[in-house]
Amino acid sequence: METIAEDEDRLTAEIVEQMAAGNRCAFEHHRHAIRDAHAKSHAVLRGTLTVHDDLAPELRQGIFGHPCTYGVVARLSSAPSDIHSDAIPAPRGFAIKVIGVEGERLSPDIGGANQDFLMVNFPVLAFGTIAKYKLMLSLLEANAHAPDTFQRLIAGTARGAKKTVEALGMTPGATLEGLARDNHHPLGESYHTQGAIRFGDHVAKLALSPASDNVRALTGQPVGKADFSTMRDVMVEHFAGQGAEYALSAQLCTDLAEMPVEDAAVRWDEKVSPHRPIATLRFAAQDAYAPARQVYGDDVLSFNPWNGVEAHRPLGQIMRIRRAAYERSTSYRHRMNARPRIEPDRLDDIPD
Repeated sequence: METIAEDEDRLTAEIVEQMAAGNRCAFEHHRHAIRDAHAKSHAVLRGTLTVHDDLAPELRQGIFGHPCTYGVVARLSSAPSDIHSDAIPAPRGFAIKVIGVEGERLSPDIGGANQDFLMVNFPVLAFGTIAKYKLMLSLLEANAHAPDTFQRLIAGTARGAKKTVEALGMTPGATLEGLARDNHHPLGESYHTQGAIRFGDHVAKLALSPASDNVRALTGQPVGKADFSTMRDVMVEHFAGQGAEYALSAQLCTDLAEMPVEDAAVRWDEKVSPHRPIATLRFAAQDAYAPARQVYGDDVLSFNPWNGVEAHRPLGQIMRIRRAAYERSTSYRHRMNARPRIEPDRLDDIPD
């Protein structure tokens, strides 16, 4: 079901090198290596993922094949490849690492027995193919490294344009939606894999959505006047006294023509194939960003869509390029920060 473009290898090499150049620039700026996407973390959480016991046969796939509870470590972040003030609206990320899963490994060299799912609070990508991503990469890199004042101006202009488009009865494009993000509370957002993955005998996209009343109440709520670390502060404040629950759901592909895997900019119609709950993600109250946990999350932990099992193989151009991009970024970050590259075996490996 995948189609490899004739120039995919060349474009992949060019994109990975361009991202590497930006990563080296960020290292010189901070004198510390950071991720070349989702560089700024806001919380590192320990939790559990409980697979539901009443799933239909088509949903009992891969690591969701039988009822069980896994340990999970999650990292919440902002999308840009550099670290900026939270006063600048940005897409948010929610990456989860499911610990101790069974199955044939996608990338045995990584080690461990974990399954990573990486999600963003928008269901599609503005650049759904490698060729489109190559065209947009320079703009994304320039914006990531631009002064904060300029970025706030861009976000404000995009929000105004988005409102105009909606007033005319049209749907804003993914690019405009991404630039026009408001600073809503990240714990109230829904998060999506954007790209497709193998789902055992099927193909799916996954999503996380608020399930407990306390985080559902945060959906669409602005964080107020934001400063440099507001997103971290609101998450730390939340988890200092309460937990959170999220529903993990799968949207099965029922028509490859209407739900393509090669273009991550195409939104799959939920009227044709709705998201169906498969598991519950739970976090107890905890110190979400203790110093030791911050260092572990930023410098030791890695999240990679290709760290997992064959039953959940990433599909499509954007997912394929991530294999090379994430590996290069992770290797560079660990080497430059002189930190070991370790996959946790149990929740106790995540420091308090």
